Amino acid sequence: MFKKHLLDFSIIIFIFLLDRFSKLLIIGSPETYEQSGLSVTSFLNFNLIWNEGIAFGLFSFDNKFYYNSLTFLICLITIIIIWLMLKSQGFERFSFLMIVGGSLGNIFDRIFYSAVPDFIDIHINNFHWFIFNLADIFITLGILFLISTEILGSKKKNEND
Repeated sequence: MFKKHLLDFSIIIFIFLLDRFSKLLIIGSPETYEQSGLSVTSFLNFNLIWNEGIAFGLFSFDNKFYYNSLTFLICLITIIIIWLMLKSQGFERFSFLMIVGGSLGNIFDRIFYSAVPDFIDIHINNFHWFIFNLADIFITLGILFLISTEILGSKKKNEND
């Protein structure tokens, strides 16, 4: 079983470690704690914030019961995604691997820091997008790949009918 899924586990671990490494670099950098963060380009800053909610800080709670319930729900969803990953193949499987790797990175932070460090701040002048991290990028790309796979699969199915 392990040999059969060695590449899958390697991809998940690579994404997890890449996410951890990036977060540790940012957490250890005093510049990211400043008001304006660390300016990388005219449209990109590294600005550390601690996200206690889910995507883009939605559903942030002061109450630990709600936070822990949300974390438990995220863990359950990740287990379901792992099950779907094991039943899939090809590009669809790779999409699930990206989601699982990113999800495990954020779950790790939720458990050990009680918040997820977000730091990538993309902006145009004074318009700032939500601040996010590498795990969020992998999760988002995995979801977009799944959507495109579904759309292309439906299109091919309709052409064959």
